[in-house]
Amino acid sequence: MRSELMPLSRQASWAFRSLPKMPRESVKVRNGRVREIIEGLRETYPDAHCELNYRNPLELLIATILSAQCTDKQVNIVTADLFAKYRSAEDFAAARVENLMDDVRRIGFFRNKAKNINSCCRVLVERHGGKVPRSMPELTALAGVGRKTANVVLGNAFGINIGVVVDTHVSRLTQRLGITREKTPEKIEQVLMKHVPQEHWTMWSHWLIWHGRRRCSARKALCDGCEIYDLCPRVGVK
Repeated sequence: MRSELMPLSRQASWAFRSLPKMPRESVKVRNGRVREIIEGLRETYPDAHCELNYRNPLELLIATILSAQCTDKQVNIVTADLFAKYRSAEDFAAARVENLMDDVRRIGFFRNKAKNINSCCRVLVERHGGKVPRSMPELTALAGVGRKTANVVLGNAFGINIGVVVDTHVSRLTQRLGITREKTPEKIEQVLMKHVPQEHWTMWSHWLIWHGRRRCSARKALCDGCEIYDLCPRVGVK
């Protein structure tokens, strides 16, 4: 999962401004279109889920921290051994940072991530009894945890819809679907929270991520046969 989305580059920002204007539609009409998109994606991807491997909230938290600017596939390779070695927050907190670095060396930015995991788990042990907290403020107070990571944990580990996960797939497809022209994850999330029913906030991200990986990639949108073709203005698609 490409975590904590980075701001658009100057070149990308210029390209974004040159995209065709979205068709005008009222809030009511857009809400209705979003609900139709939800139905189309839910029918297409009935098994959509978080593709990071985990067995408990702690493992999901660690995996999501590692997933920043890294693929889920690579994270899953690393965590297969990592979670066999470290089974609790106490284990991660007691580990030497140098050893953690070696354990996650195959992950990008492994030094900072190892430090964050160690610091995060120390706080979990000291303030939360070794358990992952269930609130946005408590999660985002942990090292290496931003709003996106907190949303991943809350939605998938605890079934709590506090916000919407906005990664690169969600950002790209939300724009391509003509739901928003906002560029930052924070602003995109606020728009989605207005148009997507709250009970679908967690699954919305999974559906768009699955669609982005399997049908509507950044390099090529496979519009022929797309399950939501009639609902998509294809903003920026040549």
